[in-house]
Amino acid sequence: MYQLTITHPKKRAFITGAASGLGKAFCYELAKDGWTIGMADINITELEEAASEIEKSGGKTLLFPLDVSDKEQYKKVAEDFLAKAGGIDLLFNNAGVGDGGGFEEYALENYEWMVSINQMGVVYGCYYFIPAMKKQRSGHILNTASAAAIGCAPTMGAYNMTKAAVVAISETLYGELMDHNISVSCIQPTYFKTNVVRYARGGDFVKKATQMFIEKSGLEADEVAQEILNRAGKKELYIILPKNARKMWFLKRLAPTWFRKKVKEQFMEAMNKAMRRSR
Repeated sequence: MYQLTITHPKKRAFITGAASGLGKAFCYELAKDGWTIGMADINITELEEAASEIEKSGGKTLLFPLDVSDKEQYKKVAEDFLAKAGGIDLLFNNAGVGDGGGFEEYALENYEWMVSINQMGVVYGCYYFIPAMKKQRSGHILNTASAAAIGCAPTMGAYNMTKAAVVAISETLYGELMDHNISVSCIQPTYFKTNVVRYARGGDFVKKATQMFIEKSGLEADEVAQEILNRAGKKELYIILPKNARKMWFLKRLAPTWFRKKVKEQFMEAMNKAMRRSR
């Protein structure tokens, strides 16, 4: 049993991006402890299929088709979940998209699309659920950022800035909510097996290169979910994983200029390998 289950015995969670990847893995883990899980996702078919599996694992599911970039839709969904569940103990702002492209080559419309999902989706989730948590004087917020917020590799400007924004939002809320008995954790993983580039707009090479890094990582979503839940139970603000991501975080703090050059070198090496593989 996870510590979060012990801390929040009413076991009510709301998870975005719940139909696949990390969101789905999270639902599985919570289902083992008998949570009521508000599963939200833009892909309705996959959401229904995932919910069926989660129910078999012991969880109670409430399904919500949701585009997290739509603030009016999100408001209605949040109100609906709170009415049905009677409150909220765990909010997991997980939905997101990955993409890449040269800074001035990546269309402005794509920047706006990325911000609306990766950044504003987190803002909306926190905005609509925090009042209920304050009223309860309890709750835990998990926000999915990325190690990209640390590395800030070239050609990932839009993604990097949205994930850095999620870190900033989490740090701000950590300070604002601690007196209300509400915990905040910010997840910053490197690549692991997920479909984050399913909706990528940067072209086939972006998808192929990202998939290469994902496969190379060897990390499965369920492993990541388990570590996150264990560390969130300890109320850690920064959940940076795996070990090489934590090493990267320390190196950036100790030698920022050297770190920037190193990221550039490693990025170019990785891109050359990806290009060779895509031929």
